[in-house]
Amino acid sequence: MSTYSRGDTNFTGQLKVLLNKIYGRSPLKDSVLERAITYYDLSAFIQKKLDALAQNIAELKSKPDNKSAAKIIRLEGEQKEYHQELTFESHERFQHLQAICLEILELSEGENLAETNRKSAQLLGSIQLLCPTEGKKVSITNECSKPLYKGVLALRLLDQLCLEKLLPNSYIDQAIESASNSAYANLFIENKVLYQQFVDRVKIPVLMAALLQDIGNYHPEAQKIITGQDGQQDCFRTLSVEERKALLQINYRETVKYLINGIGANMYTGNSKVEREEFKKQENSKLLFIKHLLKSSVQPKLGLGNLLKIPQIYTSIILSTKEGYNYKLLPKVYQALYQNAERGICRKDIVDLLYKITGTFPQGYGVAYIPSDIEGNVHYEYAIVTQLYPENPEEPICRSATRNLTFVGYGHDIVVKKSNNLYYVETAKLFSKISKERLNEILELLSSNYHERQSLDLLPRCWQPTEYFSMKNNQKLWNRSR
Repeated sequence: MSTYSRGDTNFTGQLKVLLNKIYGRSPLKDSVLERAITYYDLSAFIQKKLDALAQNIAELKSKPDNKSAAKIIRLEGEQKEYHQELTFESHERFQHLQAICLEILELSEGENLAETNRKSAQLLGSIQLLCPTEGKKVSITNECSKPLYKGVLALRLLDQLCLEKLLPNSYIDQAIESASNSAYANLFIENKVLYQQFVDRVKIPVLMAALLQDIGNYHPEAQKIITGQDGQQDCFRTLSVEERKALLQINYRETVKYLINGIGANMYTGNSKVEREEFKKQENSKLLFIKHLLKSSVQPKLGLGNLLKIPQIYTSIILSTKEGYNYKLLPKVYQALYQNAERGICRKDIVDLLYKITGTFPQGYGVAYIPSDIEGNVHYEYAIVTQLYPENPEEPICRSATRNLTFVGYGHDIVVKKSNNLYYVETAKLFSKISKERLNEILELLSSNYHERQSLDLLPRCWQPTEYFSMKNNQKLWNRSR
């Protein structure tokens, strides 16, 4: 995983720390992932101890004598201590997960939809730009980044679903009291109490579901499939159909078990009996909502599970862990999504909504384009996708990264027209008439060294801005353009 560097902006540093808190690995073993792994490793042992205690107590009660009563009291005391410890640990895991969800909301949402979309674009784009696009670390870095990326996408899809009332759900409707479209769009400003209620009852549970959705893959039974019985297989290899089916079943089963037993519902800490009962009712409803999201995402079809499933498919392609990962093909993500919709795996109209949000090109993607205002000396420039909701999904809103074939840290916001975007074959064909000598001249200016130029296409369909983004000044893509 990426680590915080003095060469990062505050936002990039915060994001790196957050990614490590979710799926990172460290000696402290305190990430969401590591806490789940620890739970899985110990749960079987603890359950055996509890079963043994229960059996001993039952046997003593079935054959009472003068010594049994004292033994029963002692064993029941041990039993109670175990349950109290388990409850405390579950509550601590809940608090940790909730704190991370609040941190995600802080980084990805603002006081209105426009600011929320800007912040979410920054978070999604920064994740993409922090992930390597070549080399041995692609799979492991993408695997660690997927839960956060998917969670933010699910939040933005949730907003759009609420605005268009496209996926009615009684639990969600009650949380926003069936607010009208205009009321939902301005909920933070006009009704902060209702907005906070919606965050607490819906947005945080959606994030929790997204972060936990694949946690069951780290259960020992799942790991035997993923890494083989000997533990030596490539964990990112393509599984057989039988292995895949078995893994999906284990993942769902163990994820739900972890949610219910390893996380559980939040605990009331006050003294009011009335408040306690209402609090427990609300928290249990949230827990059931998360469980319903997880269950329905396995086979979403027309239901609420699309809220998780569609971002999950999108993220699995954008941040693929497979050997055939190809950065140049990321804009084809919606081909796969619409194929899934045609097979009835998810709803086409909700895929349409996500397409409206992201457009063809993912946040942080490197676009190579022909400037429309150049005269005579034809060349191409580089830009990075930095905004959601493009007016035309095939024409991304970008921040320019070069000007007159020179890299700049403070570019302008531009809409890259389809007719200027080298990703599209028609545009590339028109530009391919330029001589190789001229293309070599351009490439020499836009690459850092000779060895890099050797691996690049003379006429790029896109560019990979990971190295560009590693410089602090170039991480300010979402500041106001000059």
